Amino acid sequence: MNRVLVLNGPNLASLGHRQTDVYGTTSLGEIETAVRQRADELGIEVHFAQSNHEGELIDILEVERDRADGCIVNLGALTHTSLAMADALRIFNGPVVEVHLSNIHAREPYRRVSLTAEAATGMIAGLGMHGYVLALEAVAALLVRQSAESTP
Repeated sequence: MNRVLVLNGPNLASLGHRQTDVYGTTSLGEIETAVRQRADELGIEVHFAQSNHEGELIDILEVERDRADGCIVNLGALTHTSLAMADALRIFNGPVVEVHLSNIHAREPYRRVSLTAEAATGMIAGLGMHGYVLALEAVAALLVRQSAESTP
């Protein structure tokens, strides 16, 4: 069974209460429930982690790079500021899909740049909670393709 890490960064534990006009009213717990349901349907084990601390997020990635086959990340504001997070994602062994609840390309100029996108396999932005489910489906498809390519 494939294992996928779903890693959430600063302020995402406040979803449902924080800037609902931008991020909606869905809580992080509700996102986790939706992702777990789809993961069960796909036969994927998911591991969720959230921290407001950059170093802790990097520590989680370092541990999970040998445990998880794929990764979904929403690093919040660290997306736009953290070269350290980009470097940590580069050492992750499997596919990485970056998710943003809002469309970062339609927001303030400083939010339109993702320093972590270069280290990701792909990005989904602007689809709210559904973006996480789509990211899981994308990681699952990438893992199937990766497995097929490595099978003689």
